[in-house]
Amino acid sequence: MSVSVTLETPATGKYEQPTGLFINNEFIKGQDGKTFETINPTTEKPICQVHEATEKDVDHAVSVARKTFENTWRHVTPDQRGRYLVKLADLFEENLDLLASIESLDNGKALSMAKIDISLCAGCLRYYGGWADKIHGKVIEMNPETFNYTRQEPLGVCAQIIPWNFPLLMWSWKIGPAIACGNVVILKSAEQTPLGALYAAKLVKEAGFPPGVINIISGFGKIAGAALSAHMDVDKIAFTGSTVVGRQIMKAAAGSNLKKVTLELGGKSPNIVFNDADIDNAISWVNFGIYYNHGQCCCAGSRVYVQEGIYDKFIEAFKARAQKNVVGDPFGADTFQGPQVSQVQYDRIMGYIDAGKKEGAKIEIGGERHGKEGYFIQPTIFSGVSEDMKIMQEEIFGPVCSISKFTTEEDGIRLGNSSTYGLASAVHTSSLNTAIRVSNNLRAGTVWVNQYNMLHHTLPFGGYKESGIGRELGEAALSTYTQTKTVAIRIGDALFG
Repeated sequence: MSVSVTLETPATGKYEQPTGLFINNEFIKGQDGKTFETINPTTEKPICQVHEATEKDVDHAVSVARKTFENTWRHVTPDQRGRYLVKLADLFEENLDLLASIESLDNGKALSMAKIDISLCAGCLRYYGGWADKIHGKVIEMNPETFNYTRQEPLGVCAQIIPWNFPLLMWSWKIGPAIACGNVVILKSAEQTPLGALYAAKLVKEAGFPPGVINIISGFGKIAGAALSAHMDVDKIAFTGSTVVGRQIMKAAAGSNLKKVTLELGGKSPNIVFNDADIDNAISWVNFGIYYNHGQCCCAGSRVYVQEGIYDKFIEAFKARAQKNVVGDPFGADTFQGPQVSQVQYDRIMGYIDAGKKEGAKIEIGGERHGKEGYFIQPTIFSGVSEDMKIMQEEIFGPVCSISKFTTEEDGIRLGNSSTYGLASAVHTSSLNTAIRVSNNLRAGTVWVNQYNMLHHTLPFGGYKESGIGRELGEAALSTYTQTKTVAIRIGDALFG
């Protein structure tokens, strides 16, 4: 099997898709000769085969990255690192239509949403390109006889494992700050969605990055992901995905060389609607909060708490709004919700819907398959959901919303915090005082007020509790890819004679 294949998307026509492992600026075959299929979730049929990275390939990628870091990359100026990232951002914009089409083909997300993703990728890469020459230490005054300062130095070889729900957006979130800080990268894409990451690798070479700085591999978590997590020559691992896998990565990091770890994990985020909220505005954001990206979003507003004074009115209006969401072919001009990413994910979501029915929650709309082909699920609303129900406690990761009512502000805060997760949350109210009080008391890394899912590369993102460790995005992400060195110089006479 070669290291590329000719594919076609409905929006852009034929193009050449890389399928090899991108190591040292070249696409190569895996050393064990293994490949795996990637499936089109719209048709349930194979798109193509890509080369699979095994432990041998991970060792090779780490060796290449280490040599590049020690011999080349650590000597490249911060200004030049920034220029590479800005050039890469420009190339993302130049190739926006194709990159978005690859996302829609491989992931199933609506093309209109995928185009926004790619625009955000370019913004993120450009943002960190701007940061590259602004990462510095401090001079610390202590006394006239010493000169003391700190340096912010790169960690070295960083392994990064990204999920399938936002393949290229997570690619840019991970690579941007790591490269800006002077690290080298080995990034493993999700086995469900390898194509976008590999095409973006072509752009890495075109942007002029030296060989070995950014390496992209396709493979399975239990093999390639596990090898990266436990590798003795990887200095840091960053992971976005489930809390279950996050725990395994922490154990592997601790059991190997105690590498640095950042984790952006699961969520079961509350969307709290007060009596005084603008109900039409709130419903628009609640709809976007749960059904955006087909509900396959770690910060999805899947727990909706509505104050009792507007509960019945809200339910009826929300049902009407959710039924307007166009579910279908991701390349359709009006499509908002495409298929779930895989058969496994489809089955998992339908299992939760069955559990909700059995536990006595009321289905207001949806709850069934959409169409006869593809992994499509109807937008689903459960009402009358109690706190002990499985659909209120566990992350579903699909277009399924659980609604319950609350009485007082204190009650809303208590319910909002009644989860082991703490990734995101939202408050809908016309009172600034209420918004600030509730925001201050919610145990979540992000609180949106009168909006939802409005992420931006300038704003830190990450979780409380079991939703992770560390922060993505913003200036905060830089601290997760650097380490502080203190230099203390004595300029006075000998102290002890």
